[in-house]
Formats: sequence, structure tokens, C-alpha cells
Amino acid sequence: MVGFPMMQTKIIDFFRIQGAEEKSGHSQDGRKRKRSSLVMYKKRRRILPFTPTENSARRLEQMSSLATALIAMHMKFSNELTYMPRMAPKSANQANLEKDGMQVLPKEDKETLELCRSMYKRGECPPLLVVFDPLEGFTVQADGPIKDMTLITEYTGDVDYLKNREHDDCDSMMTLLLAKDPSDSLVVCPDKRGNIARFINGINNHSRDGRKKENLKCVRYDVNGECRVLLVACRDICSGERLYYDYNGYEQEYPTHNFV
Repeated sequence: MVGFPMMQTKIIDFFRIQGAEEKSGHSQDGRKRKRSSLVMYKKRRRILPFTPTENSARRLEQMSSLATALIAMHMKFSNELTYMPRMAPKSANQANLEKDGMQVLPKEDKETLELCRSMYKRGECPPLLVVFDPLEGFTVQADGPIKDMTLITEYTGDVDYLKNREHDDCDSMMTLLLAKDPSDSLVVCPDKRGNIARFINGINNHSRDGRKKENLKCVRYDVNGECRVLLVACRDICSGERLYYDYNGYEQEYPTHNFV
């Protein structure tokens, strides 16, 4: 597999980075469907913004690794939810339709989310590498220490109605909205567009060592009335450690028996 060229111009174009030429260094400021928990395991603790790697050349390597994986999967990079024709419209994403209610992202955490999004637009990415493993396929590992409660990424991709995807063979669909009326339920489908969340693997729920690997939590929030899915560190993560979360955090339907 040929890696994506580590050239700043290529990276800028691929990720649509804005103002990258002025920036350097650290920022100052049923089917296989992944399920996310509605309740954060540690309430009232603020979500922290990720800390980009200071070395700009190393950041190019990190983004090149993600671009390589996306191209291999025939995907385009998108760091936000996308609404495509003949799928669910943006107006369908209403957090108030959640059957058991959805927690609202606090103001301070919303500011963290926006800060991380703005950093990514400037080419200041989280310290992560996408690597290929012969057993697990593409997987993500920390390329520097990550503190507990750090926002890793938002789960992004095309938004569609669950009813449209009941026979879909995509193995990375994520629950976005579990509505009172099942016909209103939504999923995120990162088969054509998505970000690094597409390559973060799940734990084996049936393995003795599975829980020990878990270092992220997947949480759904009401953000300005819309459902959003965030991946947040649930403990300190060491450099070189691979990232894992529980695909069955809310509904026990994802088959994880064969996970490493």
C-alpha cells in the first residue's frame, strides 16, 4: 500500500486546511452498527481539547497516515456530519426525538468542541497515527500522551435513516438518534465520507482482556438541538497505545466475538 505523500501542499488540499501557511507549531487557544452511551461515565468533568504535536513535520506524518487510510477505503475526508440527497435531511436530526432524552452538551464543552474543530481546520490535528495491522486492519494509536477526558474526535459521515440501512453491509455505522418512533432513528454512515473515528477499533466484549483495552468512551450529546457523537478519553493514554472503545456502549447488538 502506497502512503500518502508527506507534502504540505498535498495535505492542505486533501484536508482543506485554512490558513496553514501562516500557522506552525502549537495552537494557542440489527446490522453491524456501533452504539454509543447516552450517559458519560464521569459527569460534571469538563471535556479537554486535544493538544496537537508541536513538531509540524510530525503533524504532516500524522495527517498523511489518515489520508492513506481514507484513500485505501475510497473515502473523502469530512470532519462534520453530512446530509446527502436521498438520505436523511438535516432537519431530521432533532435531539428532542430521542426516546429517553439526550443530555445537552454544556457550554464549556461546546466551546471545547468548536476549538478542536477550528484547530483541525488550521492543520493542528490530534496526536494520532493511523497504522495497518494484519489482524485488526486499520487502527489508530496515540502519537503522544493524551490526558483523561480529552476530546479525541467527533464521529462523522453521511447521516441516513436507520430504516434505509437495515440491510447495509457497512461495518462502521454509528447510532446517532434512537427515536421514540423507529422510523425517525438515524445513523452515521462513514462509508464515503468521514474522519479518523472510522478507524478506531472496538473492544471484544466477550474477552477477559477486552475491557482492559478500553481507553475511550463514545457519547451522544444534544448540541444546539442536534444529535452529535463524541469520542472522549476515559483515562490517561500513553504514546504508542492503540485506541479502543465499546461498540456496545448503549445497545448490545454489535458482534464483537472475533475482535482481537
